[in-house]
Amino acid sequence: MNSNPLSDALAMRATASAFDAQRGKLPVPGDPHRSPDRVAVARQISELGKMITDLGDEVLFRAADQDREGHTARIITSFAAAVRPAGEAASALGAVAHQLSFLDQTEHLRDQPDARDAREAAVRVMDDALGTADVALREAADSLHAASATVSPPSVRFQAARSRSTTAAPAPGPLPPDGALEAAAPQDRIARSR
Repeated sequence: MNSNPLSDALAMRATASAFDAQRGKLPVPGDPHRSPDRVAVARQISELGKMITDLGDEVLFRAADQDREGHTARIITSFAAAVRPAGEAASALGAVAHQLSFLDQTEHLRDQPDARDAREAAVRVMDDALGTADVALREAADSLHAASATVSPPSVRFQAARSRSTTAAPAPGPLPPDGALEAAAPQDRIARSR
């Protein structure tokens, strides 16, 4: 295996982005376009299973490499550490699938008081499990993003783009002398040009 800091950082960033994408696919209770669905949840569990296998492969390939670089131990640690939150997310989605199955099985009993209480409890369990999955996927992605920056800092191009973002914009400089703004352009045009 050809391992160097740049390729390792790119692999971690790609994996982190895949976790971010999984987080974006999580069902949202009450949202008609993203409400929990048996097939979608099962598909996401399967995708997370593949991602956990990929994390294991990343660790295995580096651990078995006879020509390990000095940074390899940090890479192994970073990929291995992402397995736990990925497993937690998959487990939480398993709980969602379980509750969805229960709701399907008890659909015909929905008007009975005992069943209604149990079904409401199932929805609460689902909401909690989805919250757990969200936090776990964020943790996996954030840890891999942070680890990739310690191995190989972001490119100059990425840093330049980040400095142009509205969240990382530098503070404005001192104001020009009185009257200079009015002479240059009306105030509302200045605001629109930014």
